[in-house]
Amino acid sequence: MVEEGAYWLAWAQISGIGPVLLRRLQQHFGTLATAWNATKAQLGEVEGFGLQTLEKVVQQRSRLQPEQLFTKHQQENSHFWTPADADYPRLLLETPSPPPILYYRGEVELQENLGQKPLVGIVGTRQPSEYGIRWTRQISTALAKNGFTVVSGMAEGIDTESHSAAMKAGGRTIAVLGTGVDVIYPHKNRDLYQQILTAGLVVSEYPTKTPPDRTHFPRRNRIIAGLSRAILVMEAPLKSGALITATYANEFGRDVYALPGRLDDYPSQGCLKLLSQGASFILKELDELLTMLGAIPQLDGVEVSTTPEQLSLPTLSPELQRVMDAIASEALPFDFIVQQTSMAAGSVSSALLQLELMGFVSQLPGMRYQKS
Repeated sequence: MVEEGAYWLAWAQISGIGPVLLRRLQQHFGTLATAWNATKAQLGEVEGFGLQTLEKVVQQRSRLQPEQLFTKHQQENSHFWTPADADYPRLLLETPSPPPILYYRGEVELQENLGQKPLVGIVGTRQPSEYGIRWTRQISTALAKNGFTVVSGMAEGIDTESHSAAMKAGGRTIAVLGTGVDVIYPHKNRDLYQQILTAGLVVSEYPTKTPPDRTHFPRRNRIIAGLSRAILVMEAPLKSGALITATYANEFGRDVYALPGRLDDYPSQGCLKLLSQGASFILKELDELLTMLGAIPQLDGVEVSTTPEQLSLPTLSPELQRVMDAIASEALPFDFIVQQTSMAAGSVSSALLQLELMGFVSQLPGMRYQKS
């Protein structure tokens, strides 16, 4: 029997079928294996499948053998996940456009994939000021020391500083590449790349040996946003890939924070725009930022108890309260909670993660949730 992962790979080979259409196929048919055997008329019922797309599917599907394709792909790419795998990053899977194939190299930590350890994305300009570098280092260090994994894109500037500072603080970091996971770009980051492999993970939606391409980098920004619980934009001009990441973060229901700067500073113009649109300020008091991101403060010489029975329910935001009210003592599936709350799936996912970090909700296998 051919496994579901083989069909994710096979469908991804058909031109015109991207992550969004793949997600719609899965939701319509239940599995991509079922979709693979669907008739042209049945496929035409799926939103986005016009006549040209249907013709491509009919022509190209007959030439592909999912099981053989999957076996060959494993030989050429030793480490990858599909959405059919239990280890596929949970937060990324809940976005509208999860990569059908996510390649990786480095040290996998399942707590990150399962959403049990918070990931925070840090993005910004390739040409930061001393101010941007200083605050990127301080914030990345604070996040690492408080148990967060720092996610960025291994580009020059802010990305490089965030990866390096997190590892120097003894924390983990994840680099999302716009190349294959075996291709180092920019080449000057070859030492950083090797360090990340021993203190974190390198991921990409592109197979091995894929060279840099200008169209890849904006697309990979959705993966940074999808993996992360929140996005911090440190410095970014108005035309910046960091703003693309922030846009994806908003679409996925993630929190967006921006580092304020002076009105006449070119690298701060994008951040000021985000702040004017409702992004949260990154302020000097980093303890406040860490609390907002869900960190549990550790007091010197004092053992902080996090036993759920000892926690009293605080006043929650309306969004968190609505999700909390929809959860019962018995385990409920994620889709049911979305239906009960009438909220977007990304917003429910973000709320559930916050409630988990606060100790009020527990996640069970199969994306089921119950009150702790």
